[in-house]
Amino acid sequence: MAWEKFNPTLGAHDLVQDLKWDVNLREEFKRNEAGVLDRYKLLPDERKAIEARDFRKLYDLGMHPYLGGQLSRFIWGNDAGKGAIEASKNLVASLQGQPREPDKS
Repeated sequence: MAWEKFNPTLGAHDLVQDLKWDVNLREEFKRNEAGVLDRYKLLPDERKAIEARDFRKLYDLGMHPYLGGQLSRFIWGNDAGKGAIEASKNLVASLQGQPREPDKS
């Protein structure tokens, strides 16, 4: 991602920061992702990209690479770090337009 594309105003940045620090929000995100996303000022394309797990689109919209990696862990990994390899593989697959593993429930 070119730094020229970085958009610090994306709502996804706030979402990820809140997920990092709030265990209750992480649990709710797992149970009711749509409800959590409703609380954030996300661009329509930004929300669609999160729901579709399209990290390439998120980066094209200006998501910070570090926070994209964090979001992938919340989606495909887990809070304690287990699953980080799975999250990383799915993140790279998304960026390359390849199929990804199904989300963990």
